[in-house]
Amino acid sequence: MPFVRRGFLTGTLLLPFAARAQESWEEQHQRQLKEDWPWLGRYAEDNRKLIAARRKVDIVFMGDSITEGWQSKRPGFFTPGRVCRGISGQTTPQMVLRMMADVIALKPRLVHIMAGTNDIAGNTGKITVAQSCDNLRMMAELARANGIRVLLASVPPADNFPWRPGLETVKPIRAINVWLAGYARRTGATWIDYTPVLADAKGAMKPGLAYDGVHPTETGYAAMEKKLLPILRVHKA
Repeated sequence: MPFVRRGFLTGTLLLPFAARAQESWEEQHQRQLKEDWPWLGRYAEDNRKLIAARRKVDIVFMGDSITEGWQSKRPGFFTPGRVCRGISGQTTPQMVLRMMADVIALKPRLVHIMAGTNDIAGNTGKITVAQSCDNLRMMAELARANGIRVLLASVPPADNFPWRPGLETVKPIRAINVWLAGYARRTGATWIDYTPVLADAKGAMKPGLAYDGVHPTETGYAAMEKKLLPILRVHKA
């Protein structure tokens, strides 16, 4: 997904306001990547407040703009104890570097990991399907090593990425999802396959479930919640 700027940089060196205002979107993006590549500053203050308040965290949602958009489009789903840590445009190597600060430090019982779209798009450079799977495994193993139960979500369907026209998307999405399902079986993680509720037979989003073929609408998120909520009830999250 293209990088969506959510306010000015947090926890990094800031330019004077006038200089920031004159920067293009791409300049802002490149500066943020240079100063805080995984964007550890994005949720640093929110994390500090949560930890200081000793609030119970049941589940953290780790992901990219599809996860970030979930909270903005369906805020009622994020009841107390459900914490969103999605960042628009992010790839799995960036998320690996955020795991300690944005997930493990919050001491949740569960983590919902949904990632891979931006790896396929090459948002932070070329990366193979195998390397994406390695990063997903690293996130899962970090969580398990810290007593956090892992929910592995499928990469959402898309037959194209508007910001990467002409790129093959269906095959790599399916390949990552096959690996995720197998890894979940081998390790005892919970596999959450959103594909049946989101995808058509060709691997695209069903009509009305995404704004641009990638990012879910409110209806798309509601369909995902119908799949997820029974699992959360089992886990009491």
